Amino acid sequence: MLMGGDFFAADVISVARSLIGATLLVDGVGGEIVETEAYDRDDPASHSFPGPTPRNAAMFGPPGHAYVYRSYGIHWCLNFVCGPQGRGAAVLVRALRPSHGLASMGERRGLEEERLLCAGPGRLAQALGVSLTHNGMRLDAAPFALHPASGGVDIVEGPRIGITKAAERPWRFGLAGSRHLSRPFPKPGRLSARCDRPSR
Repeated sequence: MLMGGDFFAADVISVARSLIGATLLVDGVGGEIVETEAYDRDDPASHSFPGPTPRNAAMFGPPGHAYVYRSYGIHWCLNFVCGPQGRGAAVLVRALRPSHGLASMGERRGLEEERLLCAGPGRLAQALGVSLTHNGMRLDAAPFALHPASGGVDIVEGPRIGITKAAERPWRFGLAGSRHLSRPFPKPGRLSARCDRPSR
């Protein structure tokens, strides 16, 4: 079963945690999501904080759609819109454990080390071939496919990376023990309650 609008209609923190362990594919290429970050409308670090603009318009659209933006004029970043339409919330997908289409990812990234193919939002988008053409697309329809985790996972949480505003909020979530994270969590890592959730 694909994860779609109903799943993403929840609050952004719940969605960011529940995405850990899910499998993300773009044209059949991807793997297990191991790291996410949450961004909400009342969050000074969020693109939606100043209000709607042409760049962030997708964040104010219906949940279950992609929001893609370019970071530092270099890298594309993939986000999933959450909450009720107009909320301006989204989850940044920071890292995957690659498992599908490794050859394609390696060719796009120009490297063979599997651990680094999708360790970071820019690397992830490049490996999956994500660009501005994907902005606003539904996540439950081609080229996207998003499948829920098959069982419970242990999740760690901590502060987000690469921001200066609201940096103290523990809105970064990761799969405990994963070697595919963009960056390790602070030690001792804060272990969230085990995330056991039904398939949607």
